Amino acid sequence: MESMLLISLFLIPSLVLLTSTLYFIFIFTSNKSQSSSSVDPSSYPPGKTGWPVVGETIEFLNTGRRGVPENFIRERMKKYSEDIFRTSLLGESFAVLCGPAANKFLFSNEDKLVVAWWPKTFDKIFPSPSKISSQAEAKKMRKLLPQFLKPEALQRYIPIMDRVAMQHFDREWNNKKEIKVFPLAKNYTFGLACHLFLSIDDPARIEELGKPFGDLAAGLISLPIDLPGTAFSIAIKASKLIRNELLMIIKQRKRDLEEKKALQTQDILSYMLVAVDDDGNFMDELDIANKILGLLISGHDTASAAIAFIMKYLAELPHIYDEVRKEQMEIACSKGPGELLNWDDIQKMKYSWNVACEVMRLAPPLQGAFREAIADINYGGFSVPKGWKLYVSAHSTHKNPEYFTQPENFDPTRFEGKGPAPYTYIPFGGGPRMCPGKEYARLEILVFMHHVARRYKWEKVLPDEKIVVNPLPKPAEGLPIRLQSQVIQI
Repeated sequence: MESMLLISLFLIPSLVLLTSTLYFIFIFTSNKSQSSSSVDPSSYPPGKTGWPVVGETIEFLNTGRRGVPENFIRERMKKYSEDIFRTSLLGESFAVLCGPAANKFLFSNEDKLVVAWWPKTFDKIFPSPSKISSQAEAKKMRKLLPQFLKPEALQRYIPIMDRVAMQHFDREWNNKKEIKVFPLAKNYTFGLACHLFLSIDDPARIEELGKPFGDLAAGLISLPIDLPGTAFSIAIKASKLIRNELLMIIKQRKRDLEEKKALQTQDILSYMLVAVDDDGNFMDELDIANKILGLLISGHDTASAAIAFIMKYLAELPHIYDEVRKEQMEIACSKGPGELLNWDDIQKMKYSWNVACEVMRLAPPLQGAFREAIADINYGGFSVPKGWKLYVSAHSTHKNPEYFTQPENFDPTRFEGKGPAPYTYIPFGGGPRMCPGKEYARLEILVFMHHVARRYKWEKVLPDEKIVVNPLPKPAEGLPIRLQSQVIQI
């Protein structure tokens, strides 16, 4: 019996490892894109591809989990080239382009030399009913979004955001001596998205719908091993759960539209249900569910990460907090009793937005962007074959002293006047694929800052709390803080 136990202790982990490895190899060798290029391998960028199949994926992910995602880029820039180096990530051959010239090159060659690319995990987590790729789905979505993110629409959202923020603080912050910022910031941004995209304002309903989103986000940039317990497998289950919930919401909205209980223009969901394509066809319900799911996750973690780090830096830098509060109190004092924020108020929050920008320089919500070469590319004296993937990293410029003096110092004045040099600051990407939700994110962040700076002072409970990236940056323990209420202007 004892010998059998010893055998099992060694054999079972080995079998699991073997099964995982075989599955991993099968997935990548069957799905990996094949280059049709005849580029001479001797002209490839310098670098190494790491382990067979796995490449350098584990090291790439682990630097983020250790809280130093920039190290993966910095070490290879120093070792190989400050402009471009080669690696292998997520089963694909990659060229990593670094610096503002690289950012300009990629952003200005969109749909000419490169197209947006997402790991194959996206197609599994966001399966398309029409079997088209994530890239094609993204293009369709970008055509829909301008209707809801144009200036006149955003101006209408500000009073709603203000009201939602007040309710959020009254419900989840008031009368609390200690809270964790990151989960509450996610509640705020997700609740706002549910309100504006789906017209859902019931806190219990929003909380239930939001529970699986953390699991989904963690699996987006992961090893695509669909075995029980893996981040990828858990993300697939989470996406199915959310999608089923969204389908029920969609069916109810269709009934409400038919019975005139809902307006065709009240939110993104209604618009999608009544929109028709060039052939006069309505969107499939599952297609709508996937698009709403993509919108919710894109507006769920990035803005909440930015908000959490704003709270972190304001706790560490009292003089910055004082200036933010001064600006926000001046705006509050200019308002009449019960008067909500408006577009003009947002435009006055210049210093607060500079602070937010400096936070996103030091802790960018998105670490970088993926592209795919659709033609052979010559860059920096090296050749990148058609079919290779490309990665542009915010860390190659954001913390580089060549572009930002004393880059580790927190200095909001960097964003005064003309701001940073072109293509050095890219938290929202750039070029034709500049994040379409940039202005929406600016509004929800500034409305949050308006209320939190007026209502509270705070201090960090954990002075040296670690920052982890998986796949987005977040405080390892959720950023616990002690709150001290301030006198606010009503």
